[in-house]
Formats: sequence, C-alpha cells, structure tokens
Amino acid sequence: MDNIEKARLANMVLAPYIQKATALQGKFRYVGGNQFRHAFSTLAILMDYHYFDPVLLKASVIHDVFEDVQFVLPNEIIYLDEDGSKVYELVMEVTRRKTGDKNEPKDVFLKRILTEGSKNAKILKCADRISNLTDLHNDIFNKSYVRKYINESKKWILPMAKEVDQNMLFELKDIIHRREENLKFYTQFWPLRKK
Repeated sequence: MDNIEKARLANMVLAPYIQKATALQGKFRYVGGNQFRHAFSTLAILMDYHYFDPVLLKASVIHDVFEDVQFVLPNEIIYLDEDGSKVYELVMEVTRRKTGDKNEPKDVFLKRILTEGSKNAKILKCADRISNLTDLHNDIFNKSYVRKYINESKKWILPMAKEVDQNMLFELKDIIHRREENLKFYTQFWPLRKK
C-alpha cells in the first residue's frame, strides 16, 4: 500500500456501512458462514487489487443487502454520509431487479452489468465473483450447479474483467481452471456423487 492509498483509507469512514451490513449476519451461505463474511471478503479482494475509492469500498460491504435483507430501505443508505447516494446507485447496479415477486433472471442481470454497467459496477461484480468462485467447492455444491456457475462466469464475468482489470481477469481464469480440474477429478473418481 503506498502513501496515497494509506491516506485515502485513513480518511474513509466505513463504520456506518459495516453497521448496515450486519443485517447480513443471519443470511446463511452453503459453504458455511454468512453473507456478512462474504461482504468483507469482497472488500478485501478490492483492497488487494488497490481499489481505494470510497464509494466502491462502501458499496462492497453492502452489495448484497437489498437482495438478501427485506427491511433495509434505500434512504437508510442514501443518507448515511456524503457518499450515500453514489453508494446506493452502485449497489443498485449490482443488485438483481425485481418484477413483482420474481428476481431478474441471472443471465439478464449479468448481461445488464456487462453492457450497461459502470466501470465500478464491473469491478465490484468481478471481486464478488472471485469471492464466490473461491467458495465454490465440489464437496458442497452438486456438479451441475458448479458447471453452470463456471459457464456463467466464462460468459459474463470474464468479459467484464477483460474490460476493467487484467489482473482480476488472470485470477478469475485461474480459479475457473482450478474449479474445472476439480470437477473432472470428482466426476472421474467419485461418479456416484450428486450430478
């Protein structure tokens, strides 16, 4: 971390967003833990890639709040601080829209981010996917889900990364390759596992 990054981080106030993110503590993840921990994983990935934009980091902490928590209202984010409205806008870019009782189909959602999303939305989605792919284990998820998630990542997330961050692209390709190799191993040696 260079001096400029240290200064940006030292002056950033994340506490109000962390407090809002605590609503995710009760949201279970199949790999264990909860969505609150995933939010911090996404934050850490962004920092590892030297992203210290306050709007991006604040959004990373709450990027799943509106999908996973019913009782958080837009104004609670918009009026948190001077970045609140921009943070809310970014979070909405990476949140699946609702039509009635149904969520936006996943392919439509990912295509929307790829074709219409801001640079920060694409960066945030790539960091989110790195975290999710890291947690994609064949001994937890069935093979068809793993295959689908890998294919979805290749189709939508790799083009995002190619556009915004070559280092993220390299990591995503590496994780995808490892998951595909693991899937081959599980398919070959454990054929009775769930398909």
